[in-house]
Amino acid sequence: MKIISKLWIFISVLIILSPLGLLLPERFKASSAWGEWGADEMRQLVGYIPKGLEKFSRFWSAPIPDYTLKGWEEKPLVSLSLAYIFSAAIGIFICVGVVFILGKFLRKK
Repeated sequence: MKIISKLWIFISVLIILSPLGLLLPERFKASSAWGEWGADEMRQLVGYIPKGLEKFSRFWSAPIPDYTLKGWEEKPLVSLSLAYIFSAAIGIFICVGVVFILGKFLRKK
């Protein structure tokens, strides 16, 4: 099996496992996945909002907030898991596309 095939299988497994970021905090009654805190959660956790987070939280809005589709926030966990998988697939597709385009552009030079 070629190395690229193994890489795509590994990436596919990671996409399928992406809902663990949703399921594990739910299972262990945690508030959210580690490191995915917004400004409000950060204030609750450490008592203040770091200046950089405060500055850029108003500047940047995620294309797919909370890894779900608009209007799906209150759906059951199974639906949210599918949205996580969809979000992961879109993110990987965009990253691979950008790298592919950059590779084509840089190879010509």
